[in-house]
This record gives sequence, C-alpha cells and structure tokens, in this order.
Amino acid sequence: MALPHKLKNVNFFNEGYNYLGQAKSVTLPSLGRKMESYRGGGMNGPVKIDFGMSDDGLQLEWTLGGLDVTVLKQFGITNASGVMLRFAGSFQQDDTATDTSVEIVVRGRHETIEMGDAAPGEDTEHKITTPCTYYKLTVDGEVVIEIDLLNFIEKVGGVDRLEGQRKALGM
Repeated sequence: MALPHKLKNVNFFNEGYNYLGQAKSVTLPSLGRKMESYRGGGMNGPVKIDFGMSDDGLQLEWTLGGLDVTVLKQFGITNASGVMLRFAGSFQQDDTATDTSVEIVVRGRHETIEMGDAAPGEDTEHKITTPCTYYKLTVDGEVVIEIDLLNFIEKVGGVDRLEGQRKALGM
C-alpha cells in the first residue's frame, strides 16, 4: 500500500521577496482546456475538439496575513508579465517519508488587491488575484509543464505541443 504525497509546507516569493511567515494561502492556477463537441458524418458520437487554453486563462490567488507595500506598489503595472511570483511546496509521502519539491513560477499582473476588514485588535489579511501570462511547474527539478501565452509556447512532459502550429504559422 502507498500513501499519497501530501503538502507539508510552503513558501511564496514575489519578485524574489521572501514571504516566509506572511503568506497565509495560495490558490494555484487551474489548468483547463477550451473544448467543443464535434460530430461529423460517419461518427457514432461526438468528439471534443481542443481549442487551446480555457477562456478563464491562468490565475493565481494568494492571501497575505497583513499589510504588504511591495504588492501595493505593483498595482496597475502596465506590462502583462510584469510581476514574477513563485510558489515552493514540500510534499511528503508518509509511508516512505519521501520528500518531493514542487515549484510553480508564474508571471502576470495583479487584477485585484482586496484589503479586507480593518478592525482594531482583529486579524487582517489581504487577498491578491493575479491573472498570469506564464506558468511553469517543476517537480523535483524536472519541468513538467511550461505555458507561455504571449510567446505561443506550451510544453508538457518535455513535448512542445505548439511547435507544429508555430511552424505552420511561420513563427
């Protein structure tokens, strides 16, 4: 019997700034595809046609346990890839005590910074939503997924899924 790798601890970075002890939670980007059913003559049922990334795109949400001037100064940045964020997670399998490092690097800009409730003597937190133009998932040093929306790159398991399309478009 094997137990699953479970997240044991995390750290978060904003442009290299270490949020150790400050980042309360991170909601990692969902990976989704835009697919539509197609059924042509001679087909006994529909097949979902893949039209690329979902319309929801890539988005990271993160919560800090208090005021952070760094993120506030990034609000309204004009470059769509202007902010680099990095999630570092340590996953452990309890039956073998095997540790697995997971790193997710994204680039984007902040859409919302929710300042939350401000009450004396009460905990405060700020929630930031960052739509992303770039996403890279690395597990134990191996790049598993890399998506660069602005440069038309999508690599999964070392395979460049858009290479043929780039060639066909003369890119």
